[in-house]
Amino acid sequence: MGGRRLTILGLVGALALLPGSAGAEAPTETLRAAAERVTEILGDPSLQAEARALERQAAVRGAVIDLLDFAEISRRALARHWRLLGEAEREEFVKLFRALLDRTYLPQIKLYQGERIQFVGESVDGDFAAVQARVLTRRGQEASVVFRLHRPGERWLIYDVSVEGISLVANYRAQFDQIIQRASYQGLVTRIKQKLADGLSQ
Repeated sequence: MGGRRLTILGLVGALALLPGSAGAEAPTETLRAAAERVTEILGDPSLQAEARALERQAAVRGAVIDLLDFAEISRRALARHWRLLGEAEREEFVKLFRALLDRTYLPQIKLYQGERIQFVGESVDGDFAAVQARVLTRRGQEASVVFRLHRPGERWLIYDVSVEGISLVANYRAQFDQIIQRASYQGLVTRIKQKLADGLSQ
């Protein structure tokens, strides 16, 4: 995924992937409330110093976890390979993939420079929904974003985010499938563990 989209995804994570009072709210209202909360976190003067960057990330991380359905994200990213895994292997993969996403996107919040998010549309089909939004920068640039959510229980949870038509899940699905085809599922697990150990230096 290109650097620009990586940055935007990080900013989207910083701007909108925080839970509001999700309950019976419509998907858009859940995300809109979330955007207001994360803007407060990123705009907090006491967290602006570089020395408090990790603390700022931790504040975002603590809230992000509640709205992202990591099990569903993992299942969709592995696609057909998910069906071949036992329960213990699935649990291990969800844990690893969650850590990978955490290490990839949360550091991008340091690039936040007052970007705003506008929600421009919503479609709901039973327990699935898509929320269309635009991320606007101070320089007048914008990027289209689509949040895909489902409702496995009482709350709406995000299972995919697309930026400028590029799906986070589809992007990882292609990468994971290629690695599994060339090596094996265990080869994929080993590679993710290595990336985490190396701090994503590769």
